[in-house]
Amino acid sequence: MNPAAVVTTDTAGAAAAGPSGTASGHVTFLGAGPGDPGLLTLRAVEALARADVLVGDAPVLDVVRAHARADVGTAEPCAEGQVLDPGTQLSAVASQLVMSSARTGKRVVRAIAGDPGMDSSAAAEMLACAHAGIPFEVVPGVSAALGVPAYAGVPLSGDVRFVDASTASDRCWTEAGASDATLVVSTTLQTVAAAAAELIACGRKPDTALTVTVAGTTTRQRTWSATLAGIAAELKATKALPTPEGPIAAIAVVGERTAQRRHLSWFETKPLFGWRVLVPRTKEQAASLSDQLRSYGAVPHEVPTIAVEPPRTPQQMERAVKGLVTGRYEWIAFTSVNAVKAVREKFEEYGLDARAFAGIKVAAVGEQTAQALVEFGVKPDLVPSGEQSAAGLLDDWPPYDPVFDPIDRVFLPRADIATETLVAGLVELGWEVDDVTAYRTVRASPPPADTREAIKGGGFDAVLFTSSSTVRNLVGIAGKPHNVTVIACIGPATAKTAEEHGLRVDVMAPEPSVHALAQALADFGTARREAAEQAGDPVTRPSERRPGARRRARV
Repeated sequence: MNPAAVVTTDTAGAAAAGPSGTASGHVTFLGAGPGDPGLLTLRAVEALARADVLVGDAPVLDVVRAHARADVGTAEPCAEGQVLDPGTQLSAVASQLVMSSARTGKRVVRAIAGDPGMDSSAAAEMLACAHAGIPFEVVPGVSAALGVPAYAGVPLSGDVRFVDASTASDRCWTEAGASDATLVVSTTLQTVAAAAAELIACGRKPDTALTVTVAGTTTRQRTWSATLAGIAAELKATKALPTPEGPIAAIAVVGERTAQRRHLSWFETKPLFGWRVLVPRTKEQAASLSDQLRSYGAVPHEVPTIAVEPPRTPQQMERAVKGLVTGRYEWIAFTSVNAVKAVREKFEEYGLDARAFAGIKVAAVGEQTAQALVEFGVKPDLVPSGEQSAAGLLDDWPPYDPVFDPIDRVFLPRADIATETLVAGLVELGWEVDDVTAYRTVRASPPPADTREAIKGGGFDAVLFTSSSTVRNLVGIAGKPHNVTVIACIGPATAKTAEEHGLRVDVMAPEPSVHALAQALADFGTARREAAEQAGDPVTRPSERRPGARRRARV
């Protein structure tokens, strides 16, 4: 039987041949933590960067894959839709995959949920490597039993005992029931009520408090608070059960310390916890914005609404780049990451590099554009100290001075649809401007069908519009967002365009920056949560509400 195909590539990372002439591989048993990729250790990231092959279940590979090389091979002990032969142990399959790859000289990372030291199957795989003479190491990870209570706002200190409900003996339950210690029980949502009943039968008081958390440390996390006697009714009342899904892993914490959760719940109370937020920008443009949204607990989903193409007539750009080398310009101003990319590509076409900027002053419209220049090897001389926009750049731009400025010309590479604000302002300051189309922006291709359906069907909780063109293009390629979706706009002009397209604008940034827009959405989420709590209503996401009719846009 071949339980899972191992996809590998020949890489320079393969281990050197051993004394016998056969390749000598290496295995890293790596703890991937309970679900949050941010909980990976620095040592884990280092090991992943050197890996030739990743072995693990699909959810675990999703956590670690971002830190591996693009050409890394992957293998799942039991891929989706696959059925193992009767009697075949999953750990044995994984061990076979690990050792077969290591014997060919590969550096193998065996990714395991939580901590390998607390996984009996991982211990068996380590033993198999030891018997086969395959060198291995262990990189510990955050276990679910420790990480999930921390994310649920339940501190573990003092006398704490850990129980695995799937393997606990009668003696284990008896000791747990008779103890006053805080219990951390690894169980499933479907069997937690039975575990609670077992503890009551073994001596725990029925009114003992407990919390139950599923999907811990991820933005799908959900926690229920109840008592041992009341947990079954609580799960039924909140419609957590029954569920059509299979067993759902859960961590239950039993004891007085669970009462502190109401004060210490820091994760599930983030302003946008679990919100799916549509960001109609490319992955490169949206990077810092998406990071900011994640810090608020949101799940950003980037959808490009524009595509970048070369100018129809490249001769003007070619002349301008040659002018940089021959000393035609005093300044070059970059108003977008795409402008940096266009100039960089033209440089590479001519065999030039960042040294061609020697003697030329460089301006960047904002931090993202400045970062793109730094990655190119150029440190900007001017970045707006205030608003990151053309207006902000003009506020700090020095007027032309014939005494101190030997050259009065500025090279401005930009999009074909850019506004004239910067050009007009520079001319007013006494500069001559070569306004050059460095790239064209065209409407992007429509997103996948499931994304379009989510946009129109209310699958997103919010959408951030950062310009009027993002409104027009998103509606054009994907349709109009559902009326339950919160619409957030970067400024009045963008809001007006949204309303012209029949959208109700709920949030507007206090200043025209993407980070102020994200903060405004977070403030909206906080106010919404507080209103629900004060009214005694459950805290829900906008997409969890389905009113029968669309609300009209405000006039």
